[in-house]
Amino acid sequence: MNLQFHATGLALIVISTFCTPAPAQQEKVKDTESRPAQPRVPGKLKVERDIEYARVGDLSLKLDVYVPDDATTPLPLLIWLHGGGWSEGSKTLCPGLFFSGRGYVVASIDYRLTGVAPFPAQIEDCRAALRWLRAHASKYHIDPQRIGVWGASSGGHLAALMGTANDQKEWDVVGKHTGQPIRVQAVCDFFGPADFSQFDPGHRETQVGSDLGRLLGGALANKQAEARAASPVTYVSADDPPFLIIHGDQDQVVPPEQSERLYDALKRAGVCVTIIRLKNWGHGFNPLGDPGPGALYLKVCDFFEKHLKTAPKAGP
Repeated sequence: MNLQFHATGLALIVISTFCTPAPAQQEKVKDTESRPAQPRVPGKLKVERDIEYARVGDLSLKLDVYVPDDATTPLPLLIWLHGGGWSEGSKTLCPGLFFSGRGYVVASIDYRLTGVAPFPAQIEDCRAALRWLRAHASKYHIDPQRIGVWGASSGGHLAALMGTANDQKEWDVVGKHTGQPIRVQAVCDFFGPADFSQFDPGHRETQVGSDLGRLLGGALANKQAEARAASPVTYVSADDPPFLIIHGDQDQVVPPEQSERLYDALKRAGVCVTIIRLKNWGHGFNPLGDPGPGALYLKVCDFFEKHLKTAPKAGP
């Protein structure tokens, strides 16, 4: 489930949106519509790298924080969760960094990979990083009531869990600041798996040495309880934050049906959710690069603008 960035010739974007009380809507957006240039990372940033947010034994867990140099008031925070099949990848590559030029604080985190520990270590670390960031909100000009999470592939899976599994207190065993809330206000999930119970347990990608097998600590056929516990759809409830889900219809790594199941579960619960189905795209893409669909870029930006740039909510 390694995250690879490539394009396969986008022909059409199909979007479905559900927000209570409005009925589900569908629209089609051609790629020939607005195609902005690739965003530049602003030069004036206060950057702190390799900040330890928690420690597990001798292992130091670290994150990077990017703060607009001209920040004087609390800004919304966007947390980037990298992909890599839960077994590789790092915080170094942070596609969300361009948001720092749009009035956001951006954080990119490392979490324990499956070579170190199986699930739930990964989500435990993500939650610890979120609590650390909230505890240090004033130092980094963060508004703790306006926090979004964005991830791709396995990072999309973890981002979805950050949005749905709010009440899993047993996952708050890493790091300090356990009194900090772990709810986020918006989630963007790029082609992440959402319901492991729907994977074929006989497929080679679900066996012991596969990405999923390493995550669950064994073959899927023997780890059904762990699979349910690791699936974002397991925890969907009416109080989940708004979701933006993006998936290519030719994805051969994470079946598009995974995102459809998450979309349907959120919709049934009454959660505001949008799914963007990319025609003729496989697994992994760079929507901000060249070639890249300008319409998709605008949808991602608009989503976070709508849900994080509005007035703060009553509570985190």
